Amino acid sequence: MAAAPRRGIKPKIKPPKKHGPDVSIEQTWTSLSKNIREILNHNASNLSFEENHRYAYHMVLYKNGDILYRGMKEIVVENLDKLAKERIISVFPTTHSGDLTQRSQENELLLKSLKNVWDDHTSNMMKLGQILKYMDRIYTKTAEVPETWEAGLDLFLKRIICSPIKDHLFSAILNQIQYEREGHTINRSAVKGCVDVLLSLDSVEDNARTVYQQDLEPVLLRESEAFYKSHGTTLLETCDTPEYLSKVESRFESEESRTHHYLSRKTGEPLLRILQDHLLTAHLDAVIAMSNSGLDMLIDMDKFEDLARLYRLFNMVPNGLPCLKRTLKSSIIRRGREINHTSLGIETGFGENEGTVKDPGAAQKTKDKGKARAPAASQALATALTWVQNLLDLKDKMDTVWKESFDSNPKIEATINESFESVVNSNDKCAEFISLFIDDHLKRGLKGKTDAEVDIVLEKTITVFRYLTEKDVFERYYKNHLAKRLLQSRSVSDDAERGMLAKLKVECGYQFTQKLEGMFHDIKISADTMRSYKDHLAKSSLPLPTIDLSVIVMTATFWPMTHSSSPCNLPQQLLDTTKPFEQFYLARHTGRRLAWQPSLGNADVRVAFKSKYHDLNVATFALVILLLFDKLDDEEFLTYEEIQQATSLEHADLQRHLQSLACAKFKVLKKHPPSRDVQTDDAFSFNSSFTASLQKIKISTISSKVETGEELKETQDRIDEERKHQTEACIVRIMKDRKHMSHNDLVNEVTRLLANRFQPNPLIIKKRIEGLIEREYLERCEDRKSYNYLA
Repeated sequence: MAAAPRRGIKPKIKPPKKHGPDVSIEQTWTSLSKNIREILNHNASNLSFEENHRYAYHMVLYKNGDILYRGMKEIVVENLDKLAKERIISVFPTTHSGDLTQRSQENELLLKSLKNVWDDHTSNMMKLGQILKYMDRIYTKTAEVPETWEAGLDLFLKRIICSPIKDHLFSAILNQIQYEREGHTINRSAVKGCVDVLLSLDSVEDNARTVYQQDLEPVLLRESEAFYKSHGTTLLETCDTPEYLSKVESRFESEESRTHHYLSRKTGEPLLRILQDHLLTAHLDAVIAMSNSGLDMLIDMDKFEDLARLYRLFNMVPNGLPCLKRTLKSSIIRRGREINHTSLGIETGFGENEGTVKDPGAAQKTKDKGKARAPAASQALATALTWVQNLLDLKDKMDTVWKESFDSNPKIEATINESFESVVNSNDKCAEFISLFIDDHLKRGLKGKTDAEVDIVLEKTITVFRYLTEKDVFERYYKNHLAKRLLQSRSVSDDAERGMLAKLKVECGYQFTQKLEGMFHDIKISADTMRSYKDHLAKSSLPLPTIDLSVIVMTATFWPMTHSSSPCNLPQQLLDTTKPFEQFYLARHTGRRLAWQPSLGNADVRVAFKSKYHDLNVATFALVILLLFDKLDDEEFLTYEEIQQATSLEHADLQRHLQSLACAKFKVLKKHPPSRDVQTDDAFSFNSSFTASLQKIKISTISSKVETGEELKETQDRIDEERKHQTEACIVRIMKDRKHMSHNDLVNEVTRLLANRFQPNPLIIKKRIEGLIEREYLERCEDRKSYNYLA
């Protein structure tokens, strides 16, 4: 049975025993200091936190905080000295040379030991901070001394991070970094632990900087600079360009990894600059221009990955991209020069040294005898096509490199375009070659291709066309080639023709293609006219012509054949065919005049040979020649002079057409004596024994596909004359609008407006201005530096 509680008696709570003035401070400190040592020795499990806190509280409360603070520091110093001697100094590395692995292991042991001492010390200081919390709150503020934690860091800095431990510590960290740079594996966590310690301690010299920043980082950067300066030279001597770039990129990655894992992030930027200065900037030109492995080789071998690496690295330094652009431009120009040299150096009847002209027409202009050489003309055309195709291939390669390796950098794109512009315009025949390339593709090169493939080919051609500075020269050649395609119905696709025209209009504007579109319009109108003419003949009571006639009426201002027609005595049967059409046309279009151009026409004629009939397609001049043999026996001859007198053809035209009929693949005439060349003393007869497997035969006129030196000069003279008129018209338009302009402003404005057709010479502009002043379109002002427009 439980006893009942006693009533009327209240329990008393005894207050804790106070350490008043009657309690000895020495006794209190003795107890507290003993307990602090136990804490530092990791024997705090049996200690009372409340009791130790009370000891510290009373010492501060009764104005003995200085004894407590000094005593705590002395005990901590004593402990740090013991730890330094037993756990750090005892493991100082003893291997200074020889076995690098042994040395690395000793350095690692030192780093681990110091980190352990740091961890031990910080753990102890956190415990002391708990029991000395009242001292930190009251005494340290009054006495203006660091709190327990800060005092512990300061003591660690002064007792541990000092000589000789500091020297060995820095040496160990730097040796481990160097060891890793040489390709070995290290314990990164050990290095990181010590680096973190140094980042946690403020420098004695500058409290705003850590020990790492003040003492270790400068030494690290100096050693890194010395290492990479030597390493860059070694790599340059032992590696080719791809290997050098690969190793340099690997160095950048390793240093970035090193900074990320155990160095300060702030060290990354100065380290990056060191690598850039000594591995890139110092060797840019040498690396990119290495023989058999530099930029040229990388492009030739399609090393897109290596090129991309080169771009990434060069783009990291200020001088890298300019160096890459400069070298790339030199490479493209060199390749372009080789293409030009290969094209223009072949004996094709054109080139820089045109001592002999192999075109039959041009030869006749200089001599009375011509040497028509079909292989030379074909080779000239092939050379023009090869030149453009090689340029397109080079452009495709550079575009691929630009996209795949150079990250489609717009600055590099501008360099590529500038280089190709220089290459293209360094060939005096560039405009003619490009026009021939387009002409060949629109005549036969696009057969069997889809619309998408056709568009790709035309777009590539326009790419080269963009680089032309003298687009008016191209316009003249393109008009000639287009005219021949339209007149001879040689175009593969009308859609392709109009697609090319649309692309030219986009590039150069409506004015550039206005006449070209007029040519297409004439073809359409001529087809309608011929249908009306045939209806007229069917309704007429007059006898029908014996020859079926097809006429294309060309507007003189649209077509390039505006010169007077070549002289030719047409046979009566041809005149009887043309006169009815001429009467019909002029009756419908009063005020117009027709000028026949037989040199541009062709004819289909059926010829009877001994074996069978053959349908021949020949030029109109060739038909005129063949009709001379219509009434002759097989054994009868006509001399060259007799044919010339009967036809009145110029020697150049006569020789070309006689060679086509008597010396080419299909010899419907016999030449006496037989040879490949037509001479003025030759004679000709009809080849009645001619045979061929084909019923329909096209006899092409032998002619030069590429202009010879004299023809080129004539073309250039005509272009120069046109440019004079264009320049004057441009000046007048500008001055009519502005009324008054200074000379320099006028020249600049004229140059800008004419740049889409050609690059006008300032001297030519000045001469045109003088001419307009003489004709009173302009007047020079009194200052002699500006002009007024005269209405």
